[in-house]
Amino acid sequence: MADVSYNIPDLRPGEVFRVEQTIKRSRFIASVGHTPGVEEAKAFIEQIKAEFEDARHNCWAYCAGAAGSTDRIGASDDGEPHGTAGRPMLTAVTHSGIGEVTVVVTRYFGGILLGTGGLVKAYQSSVKMALEGVPTRVRTKTKRIKFSVEHRFVNQVLRKIEAVNGRILEKNFDMGADFDVEIPEDLAETFAKELEELTRGALLIEFVEE
Repeated sequence: MADVSYNIPDLRPGEVFRVEQTIKRSRFIASVGHTPGVEEAKAFIEQIKAEFEDARHNCWAYCAGAAGSTDRIGASDDGEPHGTAGRPMLTAVTHSGIGEVTVVVTRYFGGILLGTGGLVKAYQSSVKMALEGVPTRVRTKTKRIKFSVEHRFVNQVLRKIEAVNGRILEKNFDMGADFDVEIPEDLAETFAKELEELTRGALLIEFVEE
């Protein structure tokens, strides 16, 4: 739920927290990023893949919403046998108590086959080790707000969202400027009033009850 406090990685955009373990000569490198949306999660995955482009496997899992939620999640085995990497990684992520997080585990093969069970254990333990070590902070209670404004207000709206440490869930600029955002609960009413003042009442706004 959007209005429940939960832990998130205390990392700047693009910053990486990393741990590594070696199992039967194979290196498993777990990279963690703070990804408050699906777009950010995908960008982080590509960032790590580019860094380790010589690796055969860059398996990943993300939870882009609240800790434990299943509405914005994803995972990939990235060439490993089906079900041996992505799914166990995602299980570790969703049970970690941390939200808005992406973990990429890079594997360099050491010449010794681990078997299906060994791979599952290796990938899952890599995620657990990384998420137990990553610094975290509390995501404050939020309110979800949907609103539409004219295109000419977009830059000012973006600055207002940033000023209150809000989070953009979705945005669409096809017809007008449509936003779906999360705003800290104690600032939500003020934020809505500032939007009304900015647009002189020319906006559609809805507080979403979840």
